[in-house]
This record gives sequence, structure tokens and C-alpha cells, in this order.
Amino acid sequence: MSEVFETVYNVPLTCDGCIESVSKEILKNEGVKNVKCDLVTQTVSVEASTPPSKIIESIQNTGRDAIVRGTGKPNSAAVCILEDFTQNISDPTTQNERDVYGLARLIKTQPDEMFVDLTLTGMKPNTDYYPSIRTSGDLSNGPLTTGNSIFNLPKISCDDKGKCQQFVSIPFGINNLIGRAVTVSSDSTQVFMNSMTGVIARSAGAWENDKYVCSCTGKNIWQERTVAVERGIN
Repeated sequence: MSEVFETVYNVPLTCDGCIESVSKEILKNEGVKNVKCDLVTQTVSVEASTPPSKIIESIQNTGRDAIVRGTGKPNSAAVCILEDFTQNISDPTTQNERDVYGLARLIKTQPDEMFVDLTLTGMKPNTDYYPSIRTSGDLSNGPLTTGNSIFNLPKISCDDKGKCQQFVSIPFGINNLIGRAVTVSSDSTQVFMNSMTGVIARSAGAWENDKYVCSCTGKNIWQERTVAVERGIN
């Protein structure tokens, strides 16, 4: 994957030493072309072909956290939170242990091409899963009402801690994906009620999101980040 796009992150920066350590760690990634840090706005801008999830990991390696504020050009990014829909199942053996298991970030680089940056955590260790994009975004009965698959992503394999990541190109424009569901199943041909599922929604492009306090909850971005991490979103 070689297409370069810009992603903006909020990162707690307090001095030039912070900028140096964050920049140095990010530049260790293959595909990074440029890193710009701003102490005043607490932002880090990265031009790279590197998955945003990998950049976040690099920043976390410095002892700091990071929040993606925007990716790519305007109207070129989307996100999908992969959730559990087994809370209404009475059989505890088929229920999952938490509500959210992952996040898919989608970035348009060509009119009919997008890259999917998929990260899952808390899955069964050393297990294979099969992500797919569905015809529908109907979650009235969880993954069972999302319709057939319109595109199967490559199999994704979890490590011994139940984490797995994938960065792959798909032949779709963003307008063809908004409102559709993504599922992650333990079977390559069908989904189950305990398959992880979410709906693709638009997200901000680079520099399009400067909100610091959520008008719905009154929490600032770092308080919201704490809640997100507790729910399984990284």
C-alpha cells in the first residue's frame, strides 16, 4: 500500500522534548512522509501510507495517548464501531464478554478505492475471523438482518492476546459504503448473532474537526477517550 494521506491526531504535548520523542517514534514506521507537531493546538499531523492504528500505537509507545481527529480529504473518511448484539440472548454460552470489540476506519484514496484499517481486541486468542461488508445497515436483529455480503475482506488472525489488525484496499467509493454494515464472523460463509457488527458512518477529514467538548455529554475529548477505551475502542 503506497497511497499517502494526511491524518490529524490530538496528543498531549507540553514541550519541545515531547515533539521530538513523538516525531521520532512515528518516523520509525514505514510509509511515513512527514510529521508536524503543534504545541498550541496539541495536534500532530502525519502524512503517510501507514494505518492510523499503527501511528496511535507509536504515539502510545512514548507514554502518551492519541485521538484521531480527521483523516484524508473532506468527505473521504468513514468509521464503523464493531459491537456485540448478544445482550438479549438468554444462553450465556453464546454471549460475548463486552459491548465493543473493535473499530474500522475507512479512508478514500481514489474515487473507487478505499483502505480499511481494522483493529479488533478482546477476541478469542489465536482464532481466525472473517470480516465482510453487507448489503444493509439494518441492525434490528443484529448481524442477522444485515443481508448478504457484497465484499469479503481477507481473513484476519488474532494473536495470543486476542488482538488482530488488518489494512487492506477495497474497490468501493465512499458513497457506496455509507449506511452499510460491517460484520466480523467466526465463519467464512455466514454470520451469527454473536458476530461483531456495526454501521459505516461518515467521519471528519483532516483539519475538519476542532471540537474539544462534546455538546451531547459535556465531556472533553480526553474524557470521551477514556470512556471509549473502556468500551474497547482504541
